[in-house]
Amino acid sequence: MSRIDRPFRARRRRFALRSSRTVALGSALVIALTACSGDGSASQSGAGKRKAPHAPVWRTDPHSIAALGDSITVGFDACTVLSDCPQVSWATGTDPKVDSLARRLVKRPATHSWNLARTGALMRDLPDQVTAAADRRPELVTVLMGANDACRRDARSMTPTAAFRADFARSLKYLRRALPRTQVYVAAVPDLLRLWSEGRKNPLGKQVWKLGICGSMLRDPDDLTKAAQDRRTKVRDRVMAYNTALAEVCGADPLCRFDKSVFDYRFTGRQLSTWDWFHPGTGGQKELAELAFRAITRPGRSA
Repeated sequence: MSRIDRPFRARRRRFALRSSRTVALGSALVIALTACSGDGSASQSGAGKRKAPHAPVWRTDPHSIAALGDSITVGFDACTVLSDCPQVSWATGTDPKVDSLARRLVKRPATHSWNLARTGALMRDLPDQVTAAADRRPELVTVLMGANDACRRDARSMTPTAAFRADFARSLKYLRRALPRTQVYVAAVPDLLRLWSEGRKNPLGKQVWKLGICGSMLRDPDDLTKAAQDRRTKVRDRVMAYNTALAEVCGADPLCRFDKSVFDYRFTGRQLSTWDWFHPGTGGQKELAELAFRAITRPGRSA
């Protein structure tokens, strides 16, 4: 090899070495880029692949039920005057004429269903009922509450919607922490204006209402002046606002179902208690059980 060729060959070796390093660096850069998606997230192939979490699936066959709520759920005035009658409760009753949720869904309702509702309860009382339910660890919790928040002495005494929403949200949040897999069925507050419209057809019912039942809606049932109609409309609007709050809070929980059909149901006097023409009688309890059963056993997600 001549002296002239030696420098030339040395420079060529150095150039080849630099080229190989450049190719290796470029290959590494391509690998790094292809390991990421366009938004910077991990690639869906290889070690970076992550499975999306499964959305909770609503089960249509719960093995245990805890019923929360007010006088409707304990069957007040459905059997005898001024008394609870839990055996005809739409949720946990034992009377075959009603065919309650517990009878339809639970194999052993005597030991796997609990009625924790209380006559006169307001939404602010729901957290305590949730605490009692959590101790029993039911697979399904039913909630029918809110009529007493609207049925006050007068319309000015109704529970504010914000407070109603906050109490329900707090209750559901606690329940979800204590029982993350428990399903929740939430019935709408019934249409109290329809209650006035149907109940006032019975002369005896109107006499009973004078004792002070749901004064905000039922006071002076034959008064058709604008002031009276405006008062009743205000109560109905508040009930609808309660139902909106229930639907929105429940809708944010994948294992909660809100059932508006309880508000929409076109009940008649035949479904009302013959003691007060306000609470559901046995016929009304049966209809509530049917509505709830349809909603709970509907396949698919909770929404």
